[in-house]
Amino acid sequence: MSVIKNRDGEYTTTSESQEVVLGFLYKTVPGRMVLKVLTKPFISKAVGVYLNSFLSTGLIKPFIKNHNINLKEYEKCRYRSYNEFFTRKIKKDKRVINRDPNSFISPCDSKLSIYEINDKNVFHIKGSAYRLEDLLDGDEIYKEFYGGYCMIFRLTVDDYHRYCYIDDGTKGENYFIQGELHTVNPIALEHYNIYKRNCREYTVLNTEHFGKVIQVDVGAMMIGRIKNHHGKHAFKRGEEKGMFEFGGSTTVLLVKKDQIQVDADLLENSKENIETVVKLGEQIGYKLHA
Repeated sequence: MSVIKNRDGEYTTTSESQEVVLGFLYKTVPGRMVLKVLTKPFISKAVGVYLNSFLSTGLIKPFIKNHNINLKEYEKCRYRSYNEFFTRKIKKDKRVINRDPNSFISPCDSKLSIYEINDKNVFHIKGSAYRLEDLLDGDEIYKEFYGGYCMIFRLTVDDYHRYCYIDDGTKGENYFIQGELHTVNPIALEHYNIYKRNCREYTVLNTEHFGKVIQVDVGAMMIGRIKNHHGKHAFKRGEEKGMFEFGGSTTVLLVKKDQIQVDADLLENSKENIETVVKLGEQIGYKLHA
């Protein structure tokens, strides 16, 4: 289980149920055999159809109870499916966007880890190991970010699953990368990145105050869905960029060298392998040479 802190320094906890299931699926031979079946396209499609149907509403009340969800924080709605509940909108006054143009904000509610980027990094995201070039499927733009920061925002099932733009600016098209499952051979368990790579979608954000930033939204292999709202687009700070449907998800930001100073508590926690709880719109750093 991950070690997690609030920004006031208090240790906190998160749901272990998802980690237990993922551990079975990806770290045991029977689990990987099950995963081979579950990741078949027709299975994934059938599960997606079910979660978007009225039949799945019976899952909502147990989820609320098991994860202590406070529905008073969210817009009142009669949910027509489990995914509609999972992507519920929070009330505007519950997430305040820091409007200081020199403030670098979190795009989402999450557990955050931050690392300096070099050519030897291997980042662990949703149970897989990625080099930077793997994360972007070989796009050589990754070389521009050496010396900068890789920010990994890990969402758990009880988090708010919508995310926003971090600044004013423009973006290009989204590039989708299909997930893949590698092997169930127990002899290969210790090999690099052997279990899986998740589906993911990345885009280049040309921001007004922080230069070129890459955002990578990572879904689950089986039923996680990434729902970005825009292709090429001019955006504003705090505008909703997209959402994740059920599956638990992660957003990654790549920031160039000498663009921002990350808040000290986040760097200190990350060096100790401690994730920090952050909320959509709050400051996590500030612009250098403002």
